[in-house]
Amino acid sequence: MTALEADLAGRGHVLTAPLRRALAALPPAGLAGQGIRLLGRIDALLGADRRHEPLFRGFPDAVPDHAHSLYSERILAFLLSQPHQPCLACGRTGDIGALAPCAHLVCSTCLAGTGRDEPDAPDAWRRFRCPVCGAHPDDPGRPDREPEPEPAERSRPAAGNGRTAVVRESGPPAPLRPLRLGAGAGPRDGAAAVLADLLARRTPLSPRDRADLAAVLPHADPGLDWLPAEIPVRETRAAVLAALLRREATAPAARTLLPAHLDTATDVLRLLWAYSGGEPDLLDPPRLRSLPRALRRELLGVLDALPPESVAEDMLRRRQAWQRAGEVLHPFEYRARFPRAAVAFAVVRGTDLSGERNEWLLDAAAGLGERVRLVSGRPGGAVRPAIRTFASETERLLGAGDTAGATTLLLRRPGELVRRLHRLLRVHSLWTGADDVPPGLLDALPAALRRVGPGPLLGAWGRLRVPHEAGERRVFFPRGTIALAHGTDDHAPPVPPAAAAAVCAALEAELLRRAAESGGETEDGPDGTAVLDAALADLVVPFAERAAARALVAVPRGSRRPLPGGDGPLRLFLHWTEPRGQRVDLDLSVALYDAEWRFTGLCDYTRLAFAGRAAVHSGDYTSAPPPRGATEFVDLDPALLARAGARYAVMVVLSYNDVPFDELSDAFAGVIRPDGTGADGTGADGARASGARSGGRSRQYDPRRVRQRFDLAGHARVCLPMVLDLAERTALWTDTNLSVAGGLHNVYRHRGRLGRLAADLTVHFTPGTRATVWDLAARLAAAGSAQVWVRACDGRSAARYRRGGRESAERFAARVLEGWGHDELRTGTAKEISGALAGELGADGRFAALVDGDLPARWERGELYRLFPGPLDAGLGPDVRLLAAADLTARFAPAAD
Repeated sequence: MTALEADLAGRGHVLTAPLRRALAALPPAGLAGQGIRLLGRIDALLGADRRHEPLFRGFPDAVPDHAHSLYSERILAFLLSQPHQPCLACGRTGDIGALAPCAHLVCSTCLAGTGRDEPDAPDAWRRFRCPVCGAHPDDPGRPDREPEPEPAERSRPAAGNGRTAVVRESGPPAPLRPLRLGAGAGPRDGAAAVLADLLARRTPLSPRDRADLAAVLPHADPGLDWLPAEIPVRETRAAVLAALLRREATAPAARTLLPAHLDTATDVLRLLWAYSGGEPDLLDPPRLRSLPRALRRELLGVLDALPPESVAEDMLRRRQAWQRAGEVLHPFEYRARFPRAAVAFAVVRGTDLSGERNEWLLDAAAGLGERVRLVSGRPGGAVRPAIRTFASETERLLGAGDTAGATTLLLRRPGELVRRLHRLLRVHSLWTGADDVPPGLLDALPAALRRVGPGPLLGAWGRLRVPHEAGERRVFFPRGTIALAHGTDDHAPPVPPAAAAAVCAALEAELLRRAAESGGETEDGPDGTAVLDAALADLVVPFAERAAARALVAVPRGSRRPLPGGDGPLRLFLHWTEPRGQRVDLDLSVALYDAEWRFTGLCDYTRLAFAGRAAVHSGDYTSAPPPRGATEFVDLDPALLARAGARYAVMVVLSYNDVPFDELSDAFAGVIRPDGTGADGTGADGARASGARSGGRSRQYDPRRVRQRFDLAGHARVCLPMVLDLAERTALWTDTNLSVAGGLHNVYRHRGRLGRLAADLTVHFTPGTRATVWDLAARLAAAGSAQVWVRACDGRSAARYRRGGRESAERFAARVLEGWGHDELRTGTAKEISGALAGELGADGRFAALVDGDLPARWERGELYRLFPGPLDAGLGPDVRLLAAADLTARFAPAAD
């Protein structure tokens, strides 16, 4: 157990008491097996299961300032060191050999002369140097040799390149991440708890959550009693049903559940995609599997029972996909049994219904409603069914300026109304010149909003609550398997402030109403204590999570965080492994821009050092053969970069030879907080650094100091994961990709597009322009708690807000959100404030939403959201539920009918 705890500490993790007791109760063999598996999973999570060796082994000190000069020296040495050449020192021939690693040809006499001071000393071999360049096999300036440990000094000359390597002080140790014991008495119980949580989510699952769902489904009880009556997320619903249909033991029972769980035609299509091994998001079509006859009949029966107009309209949205689905469903084989389903496929296929064989289908189509009509080009010609879609009718009304008619139509589908609110208000202002809202909208809006999901609701609120100007840049994130952002100039007239304010008031009222419903008030009113971090305002509410990168820390796209090293250095890393038989050249690069987004420089394989080593690249690998792969690093000094005129540093990963990331065996990148060691692995105090290589681990990659690690995935070739603001010392998590074509990708080639995209994203995610985790957490806390503590961003003060006996939830929430009218203010050091809040949380806490789980509290019951784990995790009882940002969003889902 002691050895396991030491190994975990070396990876930045610690066992909580319940988990330690459970492991200690295992027999020695069981403990060893569990320990090996646990360490292996942590290593994979942190990227520490790979060998991370930079090209210049003494990185960062041994990286040359002028890479081209070093390359020229190597080429010259190669040309001069052919076997027929004489000794490069004295000119004699014979008794010639090539020295490693410089490859200079010298005779034994000249080599012996360099070590004649103490030729019999035990380490005399260290004293021999090449008489041509002065290098020996232990030169840290050589990219193919590792440096030997030397006595540490505050600053010392780096051998082989004549520069001075300044050793920085180590920062504070990274906090240990507590490991908790899972719920339940065994793996099956634990899987059931995780499964229940995932199925209850009301927002699309992230890549990590989808992987968890696939992992726990095989451990679920073969009986289907655990399957809830409602699975809110349709993609999750399709994935679960497909998994049950593929299992022989559960397939018959699962078929009987399909009518209850599939209520749209698109749900059927998602199920077909998932059943065939694809993703139910319908973005990347798989090769559809043939279906058993029983399943075909069940699915056609579901389609036949749905409203015919909505079925045909849903199918037309994805015409090509449904044409492929018809090849495995064979709808006309059962046209007599399921006529409305057959007509819907006829609409999609444009089937000619003339002729005696299809006469009965004409009768079925004629009775499907006014929006379904039969179209014939000429008398006696082909007769084909067609449908007037909801979207086309809406666009017709908006194009004619009939906002009253468009409002009436959109109120039939509240989700579409909220998605089009911004455009509806714009069109109304453009056609009428007034600053009010379309007639009837404000009266009908509160009732309509009760049926809208949290995503569209929060999106519309975030868009309308901030005034905009004509001509400003807008950024769009098209739905897809990878995150692509497109910016454009928006020259349309903005929404009038009065109209936006009126609609925002209705949206905010609905948000507060939902918060009160989910706040869990007792019969006597709100009770208990909530603890919040004001820094949650920097975390954007998650959106487009289907395309989010799988990351160590689930930072929502668009969020801002302080740089991990503060004013100290920052290390970026990239590791990849190419598939056998295919060379893949990825490049880790940094593009630098000034405050006006003018390109000022770069640090990549073409320029290893920038601005007096304010940015240093570890060297360019052009391939990454398995099993080792390849690793590249870039060290950044924010203070030096800012003094060099750079305001923004854009991290970029490029596929130089145009191989998409999803074809790689393994690829990930991230951020490390360096430990302040020099190239020899020693710190400023002369001691060997804890991050120095041990057991095959690179000294440049200390898993305990990994602050973020994310996978490179999808059919993308250029990834832009973050933008560093060197003046504000913050990092904007962008998690997006740049669409490119051709090969030979590098920063300089794409510098203009990279700068424009980064500038657009920086403006798009300006604080206050989107709904944040703070907006959600503060409303939930105010609605369900008697008092709320809010810790300031600097951690040195905390304000307490007590809800008055007659104070409305709206007023209390406004006080907490806007930071006025607090009942108590405590100040002190960050440690003192954390201790005080820990006491409040442990005594009567019911809800906490924090950026860092750094409160040293023992907390038995409640709900917790924290971005980064910390000491609080070690003190959580079994009845404390950990929440993700998506869970907070799900609290604002509409109530079930």
